[in-house]
Amino acid sequence: MRVVDSHLHLWDPAVLTYDWLEGALDAAFTEIELIEDQIQDAEEEVAIFVQAGTVAGDYLAEVRWVDSIALSTGVVAIVAGARLDSGAEIEEHLEALAEHERVVGVRHLLQGEADGFARTAEFTAGARAVASRGWTFDACVSARQIPDVTALAAAVPDLRIVLDHLGKPAVGTDDAPLRPSAEWLRDIADLAQHPQVHVKLSGLPAEAGGHWDADQVRPFLDAVLTAFGEDRVMWGSDWPVSAIDFTAPDGGAFIEGGRDDWCRTVADWAADRGLDVDKVLWSNALAFYGIR
Repeated sequence: MRVVDSHLHLWDPAVLTYDWLEGALDAAFTEIELIEDQIQDAEEEVAIFVQAGTVAGDYLAEVRWVDSIALSTGVVAIVAGARLDSGAEIEEHLEALAEHERVVGVRHLLQGEADGFARTAEFTAGARAVASRGWTFDACVSARQIPDVTALAAAVPDLRIVLDHLGKPAVGTDDAPLRPSAEWLRDIADLAQHPQVHVKLSGLPAEAGGHWDADQVRPFLDAVLTAFGEDRVMWGSDWPVSAIDFTAPDGGAFIEGGRDDWCRTVADWAADRGLDVDKVLWSNALAFYGIR
């Protein structure tokens, strides 16, 4: 099988500044660690790097650093960090990003912003600037903020948006699983009415704290499939965040093979549902990000 990891993080606290890393995540995750956690049985494997939460002053430095290790990590495209609410400065920042050929989109991490932030005039103006370049926007929100993404899609209909991590629904754990909530199902269905919006099948292992199984997550995968169809979903690992057991002592522990387990879970689910597995694991991501 061919695999595009549509949501790969890489970081090195010795190179760039991050103010959120702690526990097992407060370590280097670069080409050495990634090589040890490759997808088994993948005939071809490439990745989309998604900005990893550096401080804003390091957004450009992060792009330069990822560019320097892109060949050794299989990174074919970069979703860079950007503050879309920065007014006139956003155009200057986007222009600087455009000097790097691998940049295909941006992410302003919304999950840490106040509810309604993506509806503000300042943010909407930045989103229009991104859309004018033909770039994409990764929307990483908490489940309650999904309606904000829907409002953004309505306000900027030419902005291609991908919802990270299925909108981060509450999934429980393998020994205490939760069913999809009525609110999340409603909000996902509303978002799917906007044809420029796609969804990443990523992040659920992290939402489960590292304790999950296939039966637990399938109802959530089924729900986004029903809403978006097989052409608007794409697999992503959310590595290394989704490869951590957050209940282990001392801030968690890395789960060897966790990335492959998540890929296999989604691939098996797609096959069982009669989907084109190559679309889910490969071509949908390439098409969304405009990679040839």
